[in-house]
Amino acid sequence: MAKSGSNDRKKFSGKGDRTFKKKTYGNSPAKKQAAPKKPSDPNSIRLNKYVANSGVCSRRDADIYISAGNVTVNGKPITEMGYKVKLTDEVKFDGRLLNPIKREYVLLNKPKDFSTTVRDERGRRNVAGLISAASDAKLLPIDKMDKNATGLLLFTNDGDLTKRLKSPINGLRKIYHIVLDRDLRSVDLKRIKEGLTVEDKVVRVQDISFIDDAPKREVGIEIFSSRNRIVERIFEELDYKVEKIDRVAYAGLTKKDLPRGHWRYLTDQEVINLGMIK
Repeated sequence: MAKSGSNDRKKFSGKGDRTFKKKTYGNSPAKKQAAPKKPSDPNSIRLNKYVANSGVCSRRDADIYISAGNVTVNGKPITEMGYKVKLTDEVKFDGRLLNPIKREYVLLNKPKDFSTTVRDERGRRNVAGLISAASDAKLLPIDKMDKNATGLLLFTNDGDLTKRLKSPINGLRKIYHIVLDRDLRSVDLKRIKEGLTVEDKVVRVQDISFIDDAPKREVGIEIFSSRNRIVERIFEELDYKVEKIDRVAYAGLTKKDLPRGHWRYLTDQEVINLGMIK
């Protein structure tokens, strides 16, 4: 179900996302029976894979850093290629402690009527079921979305990234396609542009405009705020009801070539870009 996708659009839009067998002739020499392989130790892992799984670099680059002495195991520099470490060993890269659990990143175009809570005691359909085939690891959504909301939802087991993306000071760019219960008045659109006070705090949006070739009750809004349900609360403050909310862009990620209900893995470059967010 994974699809590719990338570039943000400047204007707001509500539209989405053999193997050949070598032929032999005559008799072939009898093959010697290979000795049975020893079972691998599930509690050990090659050092280059350990480093790569931690998210520092690729396995190939890890070999370079290992040979250069940048990696230590239990306090000792290891430069041997193919060296294996135990999961209980202390491995550091340039003095930083590493975690060998491979970090994974999955982007979902969330459909309506799916809960984003980890455990839903009311038995509602959960987004976890939509990405269950993506990984054996326990991936959690970066943030929550209302059951009726749709659009981009990022899952990962990268705790550091989750913490940074949730920070209220990271300046995370999000774009939403909103459908209101009635046409948005131009005076109210202007008030939102200038900064609207919601619960004693001024909320500033980066941009807001009507959707091209759509009714005036459909608007696109770009915002950096991470306050809970802040988009809905902006319009509620002006006595509008948000009937539909669709997140079409999130931290540089878009819905392009990602149909509703489908997911895809992030590209290496997308992971690098997210890693630059402080």
